[in-house]
Amino acid sequence: MNVCKFGGSSLADAAQVQKVCRIVAADAQRRLVVVSAPGKRSDDDIKVTDRLIACGEMVLRGENASDAMAVVVERFASIHRELSLPQSVMDEIRADLVGRLDADATHDLRFMDLMKAAGEDNAARLVAAALTESGVPAMYVNPRDAGMVVTSEYGEARLLDSAYTKLASLKDLDCVGVFPGFFGYDVDGHVATFSRGGSDITGSILAAAVGADMYENFTDVDSVKVADPRIVDNPVAITELTPREMRELSYAGFSVLHDEAIAPAVKAGVPICVKNTNRPERPGTRIVSSHEKTSARVVGIASAGGFCSIYVRKYLMNREVGFGRRLLQILEDEGLSYEHTPSGIDDMSVVLAEAQLDSTRESRVIKRIMDELGADDVGVEHDLALIMVVGEGMRFGVGLAATATAALSEAGVNIEMMNQGSSEISMMFGVKGADRAKAVQSIYSAYYENGTASTATP
Repeated sequence: MNVCKFGGSSLADAAQVQKVCRIVAADAQRRLVVVSAPGKRSDDDIKVTDRLIACGEMVLRGENASDAMAVVVERFASIHRELSLPQSVMDEIRADLVGRLDADATHDLRFMDLMKAAGEDNAARLVAAALTESGVPAMYVNPRDAGMVVTSEYGEARLLDSAYTKLASLKDLDCVGVFPGFFGYDVDGHVATFSRGGSDITGSILAAAVGADMYENFTDVDSVKVADPRIVDNPVAITELTPREMRELSYAGFSVLHDEAIAPAVKAGVPICVKNTNRPERPGTRIVSSHEKTSARVVGIASAGGFCSIYVRKYLMNREVGFGRRLLQILEDEGLSYEHTPSGIDDMSVVLAEAQLDSTRESRVIKRIMDELGADDVGVEHDLALIMVVGEGMRFGVGLAATATAALSEAGVNIEMMNQGSSEISMMFGVKGADRAKAVQSIYSAYYENGTASTATP
């Protein structure tokens, strides 16, 4: 049994829904389908979820959202018409969407979750009907009836561990089950949505619950790429990733899948495959527990901007017991989380997201470090980008760091800082934000265009 999840781009219009139906019909193992809300049909289009959020905000402001909701209804109606589905299906969708405007809005977050979830909920009804019409018997699965019981943390809900037992019965459905992603119900029966990557979370949970043979995540790309295609022209595809590699890469900007979203399937040992709805014949990228062969290789190069570094220097810092702890305690007192802490014998840097550090807080932190730690020098380097070079086999390689630093030097990119994690599966380079693209391009070229070992394939 496979669980397959289709993102918003896979459900944007009737033609895309028909592709979904063909993909499900092509493999009898695809017995549980998870759907997102319809996404953009073009670059200037608006996602259904964004329109639903706007409707909810209008209600909370005391405004009439009927016209705004009518646009959402028409979006579903246009797909319904082109697929020539029974009128009863659209009647049910229309009643559900319009009815949500009259729901109890006294609890802002709870009401907004009810509105946000409407896109996935009604997309599931639509896809179930479309599958049935195409000759694949299917049914809409209500998350509440199925046992998707979550916490009451609206917008940040988490599945209750006890829910897995009931969800496991979905493997006994006698037809294809179409399950709306992104949300569940709390113990009081209220809708509560997951956080980022919500539909991916749902798919991963269901794959774990039913012990799926495979969790197929269909999106609009053939596979995960070694580097961002917006920075590197036509980067090679990654054939397989481990969860640890996925986490390192997603942290620094990879957005195809978020590591937290796939955690349930990973923990249950369910293989994951990222595939393209528009070209399902492509092999995609598999996320597996471990690579079949361990070799010196770089799997991916990710980058993210918006960081800064607090640099602290004090003579004989290494002999001062507790210095690092007290430095981090100051950051904790100020409500700041950090990313990396490269250090030397007399100096230490703390890398953090720049958005956390406004000018007032920055001045306060600098003063506290000088006064409380007796630092010789404290400075803040702004506008940094982090470049992550990732690969589980890197720890077996010789000269991989030298390859990257030489590439950056040849490109004229100054390394502001460098750090290798204790696991040795990643290297981090801090560069100026303006040099981010040039840094990624130069490292990619060094590893992938100049013959460095890799199992990624074009």
